[in-house]
Amino acid sequence: MARGYGNTNIQNTTGQTTSTRKSRSIFGALRGMARFALPLLVIFAGVFGFILMGVMKPDPDTKSEPPRAAPVLTAQAELRSVELAVQAQGEVRPRTEINLAAQIGGKIAYVSPNFLEGGQFRKGDTLLRIVSVDYDLRVTQTQANVAQAQTVLTRELSEADIARRDWDDLGEGEASPLSLREPQVAEARARLAAATAALDEAKLQQSRTVVRAPFHGRIREKTVSIGEYITPGQKLGRIYAVDIADVKLALTDADLAKLGLGIGFRATNAHPGPGVEFSATVAGVAHTWLGRIARTDSAYDPSTRILYAYAELNDPYGAGADNGTPMASGLFVSARIKGRTTEHSIIVPRNALRGTDKIYIANADNTLSIRTVKIASSDRYQVVVTSGLSGGETVIISPVRGVAEGMRIEVATTLAKNTTPTATTE
Repeated sequence: MARGYGNTNIQNTTGQTTSTRKSRSIFGALRGMARFALPLLVIFAGVFGFILMGVMKPDPDTKSEPPRAAPVLTAQAELRSVELAVQAQGEVRPRTEINLAAQIGGKIAYVSPNFLEGGQFRKGDTLLRIVSVDYDLRVTQTQANVAQAQTVLTRELSEADIARRDWDDLGEGEASPLSLREPQVAEARARLAAATAALDEAKLQQSRTVVRAPFHGRIREKTVSIGEYITPGQKLGRIYAVDIADVKLALTDADLAKLGLGIGFRATNAHPGPGVEFSATVAGVAHTWLGRIARTDSAYDPSTRILYAYAELNDPYGAGADNGTPMASGLFVSARIKGRTTEHSIIVPRNALRGTDKIYIANADNTLSIRTVKIASSDRYQVVVTSGLSGGETVIISPVRGVAEGMRIEVATTLAKNTTPTATTE
């Protein structure tokens, strides 16, 4: 019996162990599933809650308000005559500028105190003098040759007169030229003429030892000094005249239309060129000078497609100066050229122009219209309109956001007239 009980206990123990192992396996599987299921459950709960909140959210309150009118500032287009003008820029250059050179060679014996960079001179002033001893001797020698030739000619004339009288007293018939010594007289006359020409040449060379100023002007460059030996044609310096100053101005085809100028224009007394007001700042002070357009080129510049006009100022260092300040050579100036006058033009403030050819119109029913216009000219103050706008119309001069044809506007302030300066348009 005891042995039988022992076997039974062993069997029970083995069964319990197997059951425990199965329970542990099932519990491990459930715990593994819980590890993956729990995050999915949390995500599902979050999504469900978000959807539930969106469904249960109350609808927002909506108000139906009409669009507000845009506030604008306006001005009235003005009908009047306008003198057009063109703005340009250029560099002042002397009309005449040359290299000063001697026609003969020699040693420089004298240099004028005014012959230096920046110096000024008048026509006929002595700028340099070359040692003239050799040329003086040449003059003396040729003078002696002239006197000798004159003596020979006088003797030949006397002998010819004696020969004519002898033939008249003794001869018969017509005398030959040789008998009357006509060839000898002709030769003496030729020698006298040659000697006289040599004397004139010697005097001319002698006069060239003095280098004189060919015009009133200024000295830009000096290249020689006293004691230096020079050769014929050698450059002594560079000088320029001060009678007329030129300014080369670039003009477009539209500029020519404003000025009423054509290709190859030349100013005359009957048809003077347009007036020009030059301006520049010299030593911190603004100055102005008054000149005129003298001519235009006969062809367009092929690289820039523009036409050059040449404005001139008479006596820029004298009567043409501004309170003693000359329009000096090399100065860069602005030029305001007076153009033709347009009759019955429409004038609006500059800030009324949108882009290149658009203007906003304020209609009587407080709506906005976009108008395309043709511009004759414009500057920083005003715009000259030739078509697309009528005098008295109300234009918008303030910025407008989100502009559209027919949009509602509210006029904040209306300017009764164009309050821009009445200066000519450029």
